[in-house]
Amino acid sequence: MTAIDEGQRLVAILRGITTDEVDSLVGALINAGFTSIEIPLNSPTPFDSIARAVELSRERGGPERLIGAGTVLTPEDVDRVKACGGNLVVSPNVDRAVIARALEHGMQVMPGVMTPTEAFAAIDAGARNLKFFPASLLGPDGIKAIRAVLPEDVRIYAVGGVGADDFAAYTAAGVYGFGLGSSLFKPGADAGTVLAAAESCMAAIGR
Repeated sequence: MTAIDEGQRLVAILRGITTDEVDSLVGALINAGFTSIEIPLNSPTPFDSIARAVELSRERGGPERLIGAGTVLTPEDVDRVKACGGNLVVSPNVDRAVIARALEHGMQVMPGVMTPTEAFAAIDAGARNLKFFPASLLGPDGIKAIRAVLPEDVRIYAVGGVGADDFAAYTAAGVYGFGLGSSLFKPGADAGTVLAAAESCMAAIGR
C-alpha cells in the first residue's frame, strides 16, 4: 500500500473518543463518506476503540477504509495497532523505526514533518504520505515552497488549524489531503454534530 485512495483525502482525527462512542461517531463518518479514520493513542482506551472501529467498518462493508492510530511513537505501538486490525499509522514526528515497522506490516504510514529536512528524512525511510503539522504555521505559501522540491509521488496532508474553508487555498499549494481534528470532532460531541461537520467537509473537498 503506497498511496492513499482518492476517497481518503480527508482523515478524521477522533482525539478523545471513547470506545462507547465508536459506533455512533464512526458510523456518522462512514455515512458522510469518510474512508480514513484516526484514533490518537492519547485517547481513552484507544486500542479498544480502534478494534471496534475496524469491526464496524467491516460490518458496514463498502470501500476499503483506512482505520488506525495517531500519535504513534514506538514500533511496539505499531504492533498493537496491527493486532487490533488497524492499517493506518500516523505520527507527529519522523521516527525511522516506526515507519519501518508500519511498512513491514503493510500498513499505511503518515509521519509528521514541518521542514524540508524532516520531509526528506521521512521519504528516505520509505514514507510516501507526509503530514505537515502544524500546517497553520506554514500556511499555503510555506507548504507550496516545500512541495516544489519533493518527489511528485509524495502526497502531502495538511493537519493542524485547517478546516473546510481552507481546502481550496491549500489544494492550490499542492496539498493532497487534510487531517481534521477539532473542526470535525471535539470530545463530547454527538453523532448529529459530527455528521453535519463531516458532510460539510466532504462537500468542500469536492466529492
